[in-house]
Amino acid sequence: MLSSAVTQIVKVTGDKSSREQDRVATEEPLEIRLNYLASKGRTTKSLSVTMRTPGNDSELATGFLYTEGIITAAADVLQIENIDARNGNVVKVSLADGVIPDIGKLERNFYTTSSCGVCGKSSIEAVRVACDIIDRKDNIRIAPELLYNLPGKLRQQQDVFEQTGGLHAVALFDLQGQLLILREDAGRHNAADKLIGAALMAGTLPLDNHILLLSGRSSFELVQKAAMAGVKIIAAVGAPSSLAVQMANDWGITLVGFLRDQRFNIYSAPERIITN
Repeated sequence: MLSSAVTQIVKVTGDKSSREQDRVATEEPLEIRLNYLASKGRTTKSLSVTMRTPGNDSELATGFLYTEGIITAAADVLQIENIDARNGNVVKVSLADGVIPDIGKLERNFYTTSSCGVCGKSSIEAVRVACDIIDRKDNIRIAPELLYNLPGKLRQQQDVFEQTGGLHAVALFDLQGQLLILREDAGRHNAADKLIGAALMAGTLPLDNHILLLSGRSSFELVQKAAMAGVKIIAAVGAPSSLAVQMANDWGITLVGFLRDQRFNIYSAPERIITN
């Protein structure tokens, strides 16, 4: 269960003000530590610190490791444990003996925040090499009406957002518009990692016959993570960035933006959506 906190506010309406209680989404740091077998035995290294909304931390860690190419299957992970008895803000991921991470690459690329995610030229190049799921051929065709209904289904299921208005949501739908997985977080990329981690742990990757819906804008890191999971269609309530459009075009991903009020824009691979 994701969390929210009560805070005291002064609410101003017109020329009147009142003191009230309000709920805000909880945001706390999560440190991900990686335990793996090195030449001198098992060692543990701090990999990433990300600001996130507590909840689904094992999925977040698993999804992060997968979308960054550190693991390739759920079997690569032996154990995930929370080792912060006081606050629950440190998880240790123990890798299988044969999984050897590239520590030099990790040190260069992996410091994240809830608003930004993993960015930079080196990570773009790395994911282009690692991402091969997206090359699968498909004959997906969906009607605009199916997309029109997705934001409403998302909002019906969002929990903490209804209390706080402060969380991003990422949802997975099948090609008939049925909601399968929903994850929320203060960070867009954290919500995506939680969802992809859940799918990886459930053995349902690749997600090449699904639609990924974003409650906000679509950015480079979200297209990157979706590509790693094999997603063919990304729909967002908000706008895409230029790099998100470029990467979606490069990978043949259908990228939809401004999905609201019975309208949307298609920025790449429009052939999957039936239009006049």
